[in-house]
Amino acid sequence: MLDVQAEELKPLLKELLHELLIQERGWLVELVYEVMEDAAMARAIAEGKDSENVSRDEIFELFE
Repeated sequence: MLDVQAEELKPLLKELLHELLIQERGWLVELVYEVMEDAAMARAIAEGKDSENVSRDEIFELFE
């Protein structure tokens, strides 16, 4: 009985997810962007942990 219900729900769930991804594409793109940004920030923090400390003035000199 439960197997039959699950098989009947499978195509409905697929259609629902498909429509959700199409209608909320902007949200999905934003989510992927945020995940990528967080991963890059985590990588930068890990790489910077073992590097030499730099003064605030030295950093702002680079911007000039």
